[in-house]
Amino acid sequence: MHNIALSIAHTYCTPTHTHEGNVLSPLYASEWLLLGIAGGRLLLCLGPACRLPTEICLATVRTGCWNRWANGLPCSSQQLVFRGMMLLAVEAERNLLNRCLSFLFLMGRSRMSASKSLPEIDEDLYSRQLYVLGYEAMQKMVGAAVLISGMKGLGVEIAKNVILAGVKSVTVHDQSETQWADLSSQFYLSENDVGQNRALVSQCRLAELNAHVPVHAYTNGLSESFLSTFQVVVLSNSPLEEQLRISDFCHTKNICFVLVDTKGLAGQLFCDFGEHFIVRNPSEAEPASAAIHHITQGNPGIVTVACDNEERQGHRFEDGDWVIFSGVEGMTELNTSEPCLIRVKGTCSLEVGDTSSFSPYKCGGIITQVTIPQKHSYESLRTSRANPKIRIPDKGKLPRCRSLHAAFWALHIFQREMKRLPRPRNQANADKMVKLAQTLPVSKEEELQEDLVRTFSYGCSGDLSPINAFIGGLAAQEVLKAASGKFTPLDQWLYFDAYECLPEEEHIVQLTEEDCAPRGSRYDGQIAVFGNTFQERLGKQKYFVVGAGAIGCELLKNFAMIGLAASEGGSITVTDMDTIEYSNLNRQFLFRAGDVSKQKSEVAAAAIKLMNRHINVSAQQNQVGPDTENFYGDDFFLCLDGVASALDSLQARKYLCQRCVQYLKPLLDSGTEGTRGHVQVFVPFLTESFGQAQEEEETQYPLCTLRHFPSTIQHTLQWARDQFEGLFKAKAENVNTFLKDPSFLESQEMEAVKMLELVRISFQEKPCNWRDCVVWARRLWERLFSHDIQQLLHNFPPEHETSSGLPFWSGPKRCPQPLKFGSHHTTHKTFILAASHLFANTHKLRVSEDDSVTSQVLFGLHLPPFQPLQGVHIPLTDQEMQNPQDSVDETKMGELRQELAALRQELEEQNSLMSNAMEPICFEKGNDIHLNFIMTAANLRAENYGIPPADKLQAMRIVGRIVPAIATTTTAVAGLVCLELYKLVWRHERLSSYRNSFLQLSEPLLNRFQPLSQPIYKYRQKAWSCWDRIEVPGVDAEGKEITLRDLCKHLQMEHCLVLQMLLYGKALLYAGFSEEKAKEQQLSSRLTELVRCATGEALSKECRLLVLEIVCEDEEDDSILPPVHVWLRPRDPTNED
Repeated sequence: MHNIALSIAHTYCTPTHTHEGNVLSPLYASEWLLLGIAGGRLLLCLGPACRLPTEICLATVRTGCWNRWANGLPCSSQQLVFRGMMLLAVEAERNLLNRCLSFLFLMGRSRMSASKSLPEIDEDLYSRQLYVLGYEAMQKMVGAAVLISGMKGLGVEIAKNVILAGVKSVTVHDQSETQWADLSSQFYLSENDVGQNRALVSQCRLAELNAHVPVHAYTNGLSESFLSTFQVVVLSNSPLEEQLRISDFCHTKNICFVLVDTKGLAGQLFCDFGEHFIVRNPSEAEPASAAIHHITQGNPGIVTVACDNEERQGHRFEDGDWVIFSGVEGMTELNTSEPCLIRVKGTCSLEVGDTSSFSPYKCGGIITQVTIPQKHSYESLRTSRANPKIRIPDKGKLPRCRSLHAAFWALHIFQREMKRLPRPRNQANADKMVKLAQTLPVSKEEELQEDLVRTFSYGCSGDLSPINAFIGGLAAQEVLKAASGKFTPLDQWLYFDAYECLPEEEHIVQLTEEDCAPRGSRYDGQIAVFGNTFQERLGKQKYFVVGAGAIGCELLKNFAMIGLAASEGGSITVTDMDTIEYSNLNRQFLFRAGDVSKQKSEVAAAAIKLMNRHINVSAQQNQVGPDTENFYGDDFFLCLDGVASALDSLQARKYLCQRCVQYLKPLLDSGTEGTRGHVQVFVPFLTESFGQAQEEEETQYPLCTLRHFPSTIQHTLQWARDQFEGLFKAKAENVNTFLKDPSFLESQEMEAVKMLELVRISFQEKPCNWRDCVVWARRLWERLFSHDIQQLLHNFPPEHETSSGLPFWSGPKRCPQPLKFGSHHTTHKTFILAASHLFANTHKLRVSEDDSVTSQVLFGLHLPPFQPLQGVHIPLTDQEMQNPQDSVDETKMGELRQELAALRQELEEQNSLMSNAMEPICFEKGNDIHLNFIMTAANLRAENYGIPPADKLQAMRIVGRIVPAIATTTTAVAGLVCLELYKLVWRHERLSSYRNSFLQLSEPLLNRFQPLSQPIYKYRQKAWSCWDRIEVPGVDAEGKEITLRDLCKHLQMEHCLVLQMLLYGKALLYAGFSEEKAKEQQLSSRLTELVRCATGEALSKECRLLVLEIVCEDEEDDSILPPVHVWLRPRDPTNED
């Protein structure tokens, strides 16, 4: 026992290595005093200053501080064991002693780390990524040195993403020279680099990606002494013997190990993060939270939560979540209890622990999910490969994955024996691969899918950019998990294949060994899989890329690598109206710091030309929409082979799909949010269109909730944003309208009365100096956070009950408390300063902040106490707010008009009308003053209602409506997009060949599924789809444009349709219920003339296609007829293929 005690002192006097590889500073030996062993207990004193030791019972270690600390939760000052203040007494049982040692070790680690300065994060660069990972994970990641071995296409993808993410350093390793086939996917190698070391060439270009991340090149063998300097090691393109050797060493030394490989259309990923890896935050989702409606006394206790009326659904908790309670009245024991495990009982009810001994529940309270760190244990590669744990959501595909596992293993044996990879489409090599796979232990447990192994062998010498991009994105995310402890790592194997990209069985082109043989071309890696004929077809494609942001950059890089539009007749048109910002450099890897403020499309096009000089790409800066249809019109779209959308705006994506449907062009659509991403492919006459795929709409909060009954920080942030708009934008716009438009005073509506009142107030409170601005801001603070709350409590006191006798302040209605202003309170003063600046700016008052004046005003200003207003109606629902009980007070309205008219006349006489105009301020998410106002206002209101405050990052994301983003997801999504592109170039005709995809790298999770087929509509005996149309020649036999009467005859004769109404967009061209004279005139008119008369604008001379909507006689209400396409100029099929 004495030896154990001495070992404790030794533990805290020597540096200790954690499993992450970090060295922790020791506690000083002088701080420890061994008191001895008494009554079977080990007595330790934390510090020589301790005089009278106080024992801490074993229960304290089992629960209390230990549990909170071990679960990553903050401990109160009473729970912490401080140096020189307490004694720890623990029963001398070895298993319990280990827990205590861990507890003491964590305390020492925390105290030492707290004294160290945390690394600074470049928030301007990493802004979008911070919303994904958070500060804690980013700061931990900055301490990780990463080795990436193998600088072919896969390795460079991983290195690019890890460098962009911002680790401590990246070392790229390769002992081989660049070969022609490497150019198929290695975007930082060129023809001039053939024969040079891959790592040395790649290092120069990778180092440009992120100034915060040093990038080193290493070309020697990987010794154990060299490997021990890294926290994460990644192997790609390495032989099995080296994989096993390095894996064994990393597993022993607690170095996180990632193995990744791609062969043709298949990929492999393996992770080993050691036997004691801790994940601090497993999930990407925001913690679930809900207001409590009731809690029963029982075992288990039942918690009933208030359902979310905004989302029309119950709580978001799941079985196995850990939760804490706050603000509970009556059953207050829950407020101080440890996190407890819950089980979902219903949409609004949960089972918690034993509450039978607790006090009866009264009211109030919030239940909140907490993150509990998870311990993960991994097997080494040598142990795991015989019985691999394969991550796959569809267990039915597990045999396929096991066969791929055997195929990759057999490939190592083949290479060792033959000193090469199997030749493309070589039958003998494929048969040998099958025999090798059959001998492996993994193949004996389940029946080997021999055809899959043969298919693997046919193309495993290939090297494809899209596969490398997808697998590389996944692998890079696993590296970031290892470096940060954020998100759930892969456990432990992942296999992926996309053999549906090969020609369909009935396809006219059959791949042969000759067609897939190498040609000394930069595309040899792709030709090995798809053949040279397909490569020639790729080069002649004409594609339109809309958006050159994060996804756009990745798509363009992949297009350059695969040789899309790299031959005569091929073309890529990329358009983006935005310029490059500094924050773009974290994800949009084609841009550099020197490109900031340049056009995205131009820089991106130039960058991919450097990657592949044969690519035919042109850059434009146009927004795609109705205003540019003269630019992207009939001739442009009809010549395309397809469109790739890389847009953030849902409205823009819908418009683009409408154009693709109109011109029968396939569309590749994709998007990301954090670690989540999706890919959708829309194929004419095969799949549904984009407009039929439902998208989530932005959350809209009820106005009464925002104004009076907030329950979440999202509510208070939206309220603060509304305050910003009303105080500094709408008010200024109303004043300017009043000054410019005399008729502004004539409106009779209730809203107009309020606007006129605000105009009058704006003139009354116009400031002359900084002091006036501070006084205005201080009064605003008092009204918003004190008087308005007191008025609400005057109308509905804390004890108020509803008509049914239930407490009014219950469930989502949180009873607020007014705040008391403190001039030295940081949040209070920040609000005053931000509001003062904004108020000065709206009045065009150019003043500088004066701290002495600000302090003087805040200290000396005494505001009158609150006096409740009688007869004030506070609406409880949005319906009440939309139907105000107050009617327009004609007398007050007349007086207000008269006063403002006199003011306007006075200003006119003084020639100072427009000099009194105000400056409306539009919210800018990058403006610190704007954000300070909204964040402090939201947090002060949150304090009113007992809601946890928001930090700056959360406030920026919610208020700025910023979409979280990270390069790993973007890379993986772009890879999946290009796999669908392969199928479009092949012109696959089976719906089962295509895949829509949803991925979430934080899990990691990948779902690929067949797109929905085109919906069929029926009218009478005919069936239509969204891709169908009624095509009508726009010129007659004499070459003249047809009239409306000609169109009616064609519809009746060819389709048995009797026209009742004809529309061009929203313009009505013809109505069967019009007067006979008007109808006759319309029937005799040319179609283009009808359009000009209805819209007031003539069609452009370049217009070839007129798209019309029709309504016919005897049509049922739910009937859907296809559009009518009138060809004003004959079609040129040769120009459209």
